[in-house]
Amino acid sequence: MKLEEFGYALSDASHAIQLDPTYTKAYYRRATCYLQILKPQAAVPNLKKVLALEPKNDIVKGQLVSTQKLIRRIEFEKAIEREDEKNPVVRCREIIAEGACEVEKSYTGPKLSYEDGKYSITLQFINDMIEWFKSGKTLPKRYVWEIVLGAHDHFVQEESLVNVDIQDGVTIDVIGDVHGQYYDLLHLYSLTGEPSENHYLLMNGDLVDRGSWSIEVILTAFAYKWLYPKYMFVNRGNHEAKEMNRAYGFEGETKHKHVPLSALLSGTKPPKTKLPSDILSPEGFRRYFVVHGGLFSKDEVTLDDIRKIERVGRQPGTEGLMCELLWTDPQVLPGRGPSKRGVGISFGPDVTKRWCELNNVSGIIRSHEVRQDGYEIEHEGLCTTVFSAPNYVDQAKNKGAFVSGKVLQEKLV
Repeated sequence: MKLEEFGYALSDASHAIQLDPTYTKAYYRRATCYLQILKPQAAVPNLKKVLALEPKNDIVKGQLVSTQKLIRRIEFEKAIEREDEKNPVVRCREIIAEGACEVEKSYTGPKLSYEDGKYSITLQFINDMIEWFKSGKTLPKRYVWEIVLGAHDHFVQEESLVNVDIQDGVTIDVIGDVHGQYYDLLHLYSLTGEPSENHYLLMNGDLVDRGSWSIEVILTAFAYKWLYPKYMFVNRGNHEAKEMNRAYGFEGETKHKHVPLSALLSGTKPPKTKLPSDILSPEGFRRYFVVHGGLFSKDEVTLDDIRKIERVGRQPGTEGLMCELLWTDPQVLPGRGPSKRGVGISFGPDVTKRWCELNNVSGIIRSHEVRQDGYEIEHEGLCTTVFSAPNYVDQAKNKGAFVSGKVLQEKLV
């Protein structure tokens, strides 16, 4: 459970119950796992079984009550969403137009530029905003809305698979999970540099949840996206989802996501030295598929299938292509296996090779899992995992890493 391998933990708990149907700890652990993988309805009978065996267990009584409240709340929100079909972005802009979200006169922090009735963003504002956040202060709600809306306008113009062509003289760094660890994100930026015309940044999902600075992380990333839409890229992770935000601490701020699901980093000329194992694009270029989770439960998924995914205003759910892009993990053994998380699948080196060959992709860069060194090269070099949150949740004692643009540029050419 501490490794977030909830699928394995569920299997262990169920086996323990088979061995001893009165083992209350196994029922409680199974309920906890169901809550972690967003299946609160399945948690309820396990909590009730604990109380049948231990009627005076007040902790479990409280957990049962809160779980039942959560289920009712989810059902209520689903009903409200069905009744209120108005786009939340449209409604935000209506509220702004009505003058109901103005900047407080007492606000003394960094200021967005304002001209001809519209706000715009500058690099100076972002630098000042970062210092403002470091001092423990917050932006006014109007500025938060402007940053989110500014980034949103660029996200909705991008496909679910964003093509990023890396021209001569341009580098790109890939940052994995940061999970609300803002100071670690700032340290990463000090190593990579900020996005610019000659240096792109790609954040590969799970910006939020767990850490205590998720608002600051997501607003900084969105601010760069608003300012530099062609230089700053953000993929969605499994924690950029309403259900996960409800369970892990970022509910409300990230409802109704519009972030792309993946990116395709492409060189613009054939590699100088071609290796026997190279898988090249039809044009003879190297290119890398960047996604938060991984590959699919079936072999025939193409890049065009990913581009066609309707993601705007949708949640990933627990099955299908969108879910698998965000949730799956590599495994050592060939073939496919059950997910250790309880959502998605695990895919072996043969699956990776077939998919890369089918889509003329030189390799996959993904995140989603803690690696003690911050990264791991797997599946005979075709799959690289990068995780960027060091000492994850203050207990994993792992290093953080990022994919260096200099290294990636050498691979592309």
